[in-house]
Amino acid sequence: MSQNRQRPKDVPSVAAVSGKIDDVLAGIRVPDLPYPAGKLEPDAVSDWRPLLVSCWSEQRDERVTHVIRSVHLEWSARQVNAAYVADRIMDVFLKTSGLHPSLARRVARLRFYLAWRMNLEGKKAFSKALLEWLDSLQEWRGWSDSGGRSAKVLMDQLDSLVIAVSASFESGKTEPVNEFCHRWQEDAGKRNAQVGKLRQRLLETEQGAAKQRKAEQSSRALIGRALQGRKLPLPIVRFILDHWQGLLKQSIWDSGLDGENLRHGSKLLEWLVWIGDPSLSDKDRNRLYHVGEQIGDRILDVWKRVFNESLPAESLSGIESAMVSRLRGEAPDLVEALPAAGSFHWDSTWLSFEVPAAEAFEPYEGQWFVEGEGVGEQRRYFYAFLPESAEILWTNGAGVKLGLQTWGEFQRALEQEQIRPLPQLTPFGTVLAETVELLARVCEKQRRQREQAAEAARLRAEELRREKEVAEERRRAEEAEREAELERQRQADEEQRLADEQAEKERIRKERTLLAEKQVDAIKLGGWIVVEPDETSDEPARLKLAVRINASRKLVFVDRLGLNRREFLEDALVERIVEGRIRVLGTSAEFDDTLSRVVGRIRVGRN
Repeated sequence: MSQNRQRPKDVPSVAAVSGKIDDVLAGIRVPDLPYPAGKLEPDAVSDWRPLLVSCWSEQRDERVTHVIRSVHLEWSARQVNAAYVADRIMDVFLKTSGLHPSLARRVARLRFYLAWRMNLEGKKAFSKALLEWLDSLQEWRGWSDSGGRSAKVLMDQLDSLVIAVSASFESGKTEPVNEFCHRWQEDAGKRNAQVGKLRQRLLETEQGAAKQRKAEQSSRALIGRALQGRKLPLPIVRFILDHWQGLLKQSIWDSGLDGENLRHGSKLLEWLVWIGDPSLSDKDRNRLYHVGEQIGDRILDVWKRVFNESLPAESLSGIESAMVSRLRGEAPDLVEALPAAGSFHWDSTWLSFEVPAAEAFEPYEGQWFVEGEGVGEQRRYFYAFLPESAEILWTNGAGVKLGLQTWGEFQRALEQEQIRPLPQLTPFGTVLAETVELLARVCEKQRRQREQAAEAARLRAEELRREKEVAEERRRAEEAEREAELERQRQADEEQRLADEQAEKERIRKERTLLAEKQVDAIKLGGWIVVEPDETSDEPARLKLAVRINASRKLVFVDRLGLNRREFLEDALVERIVEGRIRVLGTSAEFDDTLSRVVGRIRVGRN
């Protein structure tokens, strides 16, 4: 995708922008950003790496300044400025890069990484490897978010960027990102070496296909024009379609539409139609005899000249029979010529299109064009003009065919602004240099204003600062003491509440267990229980006690028919009754009533 690549006008070196970046990070102040009230101690500054990692991993399109403003944490002025500078650079990049919006948006998410690195190391955030990689994205100026395989290649590579930046956040080092940039450049070199071969192969293939298409479509147009509206004997129609169309196609392939063989072939096609259509040939019987005597030899002669071999004798048998019938004056069986040909599609424009002059299409060759708007826009590369078919070969710039378009359709699309040339791209280095230069001027202006204001109010500010520091310290101490006391009180209340809730739960469970044990002890042989539905059953099961084994404390239940045997240990049965999965019939109402009274007494006792 490197053809027609634009070289940056002024790609700045790291040295050219580094000093100004550091000045901006240290000195600029932007209204409405969450700057700290004063200079924070290092241990008071919030660690924003987890927040930035989360935004990057989720691939969010928010500004860093919006993110840090949305959480109530203490940020240093350098963090705020790093966030602002990263946002400003990437916002300008989104507007002016000229890359597809989907691609530019993916790259602009690096704002989280750049903000983090600028806060830590200032000018070193823009390493040489990173700048070269960002500038190299111009190679993808023609990329479109089409969802196809070639479009997905870039998205897969950018997925690797997500992994590399996450690894950099995790390790606290820039090596993963720099390694990604180096690998990208290496892959680009290999890809460009392959692209040249793909483009040449595609051009040769499409030039041959255009010539083949011209021969095919032009021969069909000649036959369609000759057969349209005619009724002919079926053998003549079959000969034209099965044999003569191939001769016309080969003649056009060999010599174009002006060749001698095509002229003879077209004339014989007209004579075949004239002989076969009584409405044409019956008006001149003498001429019919004359043409009928010669047409067979003429057909064989032209066939021999085109294919350098003789036409099989059986191929002429059908039309010979039809011509004999016509010469005898018999009324032949006629069919509609084109319907008899089946689904025969033809386009007469192939016989009349004009190839534009080279100066008309050459300025467009090697240029990128855009169709659509926003993230839905599609970009295509005017790779070559195919004069054989007067068509434009559109590619994705990397040797992959996107389609063909006639020259007329292209001109209409330009006039109606359905397609437009891709504007010049702005390299990232230029975006960086211009943005930092502008911010540096603003920073310098603010610095001078601050110096003037500071000089005028220095003494008064010093006194106010001391008073404010004392009041602030006292307020913080009182606030801390009050918060500590409130926290102790909240902790005590919470511990008491948890203890009361736990005691109440234990008391209720003990009461339920005692009642359940009484129920189990009171079940007599033949007593009924109801087992509530579980994952193995959709309906409750009514079972009666068949056997009580005191030695093993086991109770055996069966259904009404004495089947569906179920065994429970007394403790397990008690546990299930407490949990509500089993009810004992006959005493459950008493159990529920007793339980309600117990719970009521507990609540009254607590109140």
